[in-house]
Order: sequence, then structure tokens, then C-alpha cells
Amino acid sequence: MPAPKVWFITGASTGLGRAMTELVLKNGDIAVATLRKPEALAGLSAQYASDRLLVLKLDVTSRDEIAAAFARTKETFGRADIVFNNAGYGVATEVEYAYEHDQLVRDVFEVNFWGAAHMTQAAIKFFREVNGPSIGGHLLQNSSMFAIESMPCVGYYCSTKFALEGLSEALSKELDPSWNIKVTIIKAGFLATDIHARADFIDALPAYAQSPAASARENLYSYAKNPIGGDPEKAVEAFYRLTRLPDPPLHFILGKDAIELIKRKIATLTLAMDSYASWSEGLERTGNPEEESRVSE
Repeated sequence: MPAPKVWFITGASTGLGRAMTELVLKNGDIAVATLRKPEALAGLSAQYASDRLLVLKLDVTSRDEIAAAFARTKETFGRADIVFNNAGYGVATEVEYAYEHDQLVRDVFEVNFWGAAHMTQAAIKFFREVNGPSIGGHLLQNSSMFAIESMPCVGYYCSTKFALEGLSEALSKELDPSWNIKVTIIKAGFLATDIHARADFIDALPAYAQSPAASARENLYSYAKNPIGGDPEKAVEAFYRLTRLPDPPLHFILGKDAIELIKRKIATLTLAMDSYASWSEGLERTGNPEEESRVSE
């Protein structure tokens, strides 16, 4: 029987983080569950021994707390096989209106992008220096289908996911294959979690009352009260299965809505590219570049 895997999970108090923690424990693996308020997992801590569940306080905006959490993981278990980089939340506002609430928007970037980036750095270093290539590691980056196409009223949230996507793709190309470190960017569609209920809703800008942003905002209000989408427990089961693959994908798309959104985006980009492809003809520089540079001076 294979040895249990050690999972390091951020944002473990609710949503996908909580569901993943429970699944890992149910499957006989070990969970390092991190969250800002450890008391939220008091019930789970009562059910599982300390050699199965380690609950740690971690605010991903604190590099010191990230370092301390990985140090405690090393001290307790000696390794972390999988890091589920999941912590995050949203803010609803028109792009234009965010200047009135600059700090709220910056805070979302601090958690969703910079917090995730600092977690990424710490995880990769841990995989390389603590685990070593005999163990390696698998980093699951919880992105979103909205890292591919933004929707109205959550442009800043979407932007954090676009940024995380770009960072993760670059990272995947920087890693030495001999380190045995895998990266998977998860692009899931709507899942019936409480993420909308935890979002910060900034009052609507009156000028946008008849715009697409208004209907998008109403949908977000509705989702906050009655979450829609796929089953979070089934989603984390899919994420879990990914970690059992010998060669997991860099991009993992989950949900029929995510698949349809990405197909539409590909079609839109293809049309835009093909429609104006001829405009790229003749862009090549002619003559001697050094000569042209002297003339321009």
C-alpha cells in the first residue's frame, strides 16, 4: 500500500479548501490545513489525530507566516508532496469605480496574486530543497475559467487570476525537469461554494445602471444568496485524481461552462487573428538597421 501523501492546503476554512481537506483525510492522506482562523477547523481537529491533521494559522499576505508554516510542516512530517494554492476571495465593482475604493481592490491583489505568488515561491523551494528529486512535488494553482475571459463587475478579481496564470506558466518553463516538480493550473467553472457570499460588494456606480455591469451585479447578488454551479466535493475529487497521474497537465479545465467559455474565447481570438492577419504583412524592417538608426538620430 502506498505511503500517505502530505497535502499543504491554503484557505482551508471554507469552500474548496475545506472540501479538499476533508477529502484528503477521508482518503487516508495527511493534511496540513492552513487558514487565518484555525478555530474554524476545531471540529475536524477533534476527529483526527495530530499525525493526520496539522492545523496552522496562515495569512498568505504574510511571508513570515508562510515561512513558519512550511518550517512546521518540515518539522512535523519531513515533506509536503502536494500544495493546493487555494486561498482567495473576490470584489465586485465596475473597473472605473475602483478608484473610490482603491484599498479594497489592492487587498484582493495582495491575497489572490501576491499571496499566491509568495506561496508559490515557498512551495517550489520546499519541493526542491526539502523533498528533493526523489519526492519532488506537485503545485496545484487554483485559478479560474475567468483567467481566460473576464466578466463584467469582477474585472479586478479576474485580473488576479490572469496574473496568476501568467506567473504559473512562466514558472512551469523555468523548472529543471530533474527536480521532479509538477505545476497544474486549475481553471474550473462555477462551483457551488460560498465565494460570492465572501466577496466585497462595492456600491454600483450610477452611470452604469443600464449597462451590462448592472445585470452582472444582480447575478452576483443572486449567486451570493444561492450558490450555483458544480458540486465542490466532486470538483476536489477531480483535483485529487490529477495528483495521482504520473504526468499531470499544466492546464486543467473542469466544468462544462468552463469548456464552453474557453471554446468561445478561442473562436473569438481566431476570428480576430484571421480577420486582420493581412495587416501583419510588410511589417518587416528593410535596409540596414544600423544605418536606419543613424538616420533617425
